[in-house]
Amino acid sequence: MMEAFSVFGWRDLVDVLFVAAVLYRVLLMFRGTRAAQMLVGLGLLVAVSLLARRLHLHGTQWLLDHLWSFWVVVVVVLFQPELRRALERLGRGRVLQALVGGGRAVRAHVVDELVAAVEALAARRIGALIVVERSTGLGQYADLGVRLDARVSADLLVSIFVPASPLHDGAVLVSADRVTAAGCFLPLSRSLHVGRALGTRHRAALGATEETDAVAVVVSEDTASISLAVEGQIERVSDAESLGLRLDELLGTAPPVTSPGLLSGVRRLLPWLHHQA
Repeated sequence: MMEAFSVFGWRDLVDVLFVAAVLYRVLLMFRGTRAAQMLVGLGLLVAVSLLARRLHLHGTQWLLDHLWSFWVVVVVVLFQPELRRALERLGRGRVLQALVGGGRAVRAHVVDELVAAVEALAARRIGALIVVERSTGLGQYADLGVRLDARVSADLLVSIFVPASPLHDGAVLVSADRVTAAGCFLPLSRSLHVGRALGTRHRAALGATEETDAVAVVVSEDTASISLAVEGQIERVSDAESLGLRLDELLGTAPPVTSPGLLSGVRRLLPWLHHQA
């Protein structure tokens, strides 16, 4: 046992952590979707295959061995939507976007369009519920709505929530800079601390943010007020400008703030450096 630990180096640790992170992200992506049930079915097939090999059930083992010979094709066919979404997320992931320098600009565009749409909807007293994905996927909710996969724009969001639209009753899901789905049904909050005055949209916003780390924007049809749901809590927003500032903070689009004390220290240091030179 000690010999096994003695050859366990830092590369092995990195390897284990990487595999664990990949498996965690895969399970997180499939959680709450139909693909999760198929994963359970594949797991059962693996268990039966190992059991047949252990008990020397040659017929069952032969059948399952031939099944696994084309398992790659089976996985691609069964999980095609999930694999496509995973590759899309990888392509527009935060780390990759940070490397190419486009992440902040993309999120800033989304915030601007959201604020413009919410301002227009509130002015016309049109109810709306927009859920913005952060690190936790919203695929389980998107499957219950109508897939769109369109670039986020204020005009699109307003047209979805116009009462004449067949999708205006549900929630709109936003992932990165894409409107992934509309007309989605969200779980209502089960918290006992939710006020009776809150309507269905606010309860759905709370329910989604209780189960995920998403940010939900709600426009009240009755009062034209704007609210934010974050981590199972409702925040009232006074106007569109305040909404933009709060979304900048939550989505990481606000420019980095430099401490005034640091700036003054740098200013005092510059003359000294010039004198030393």
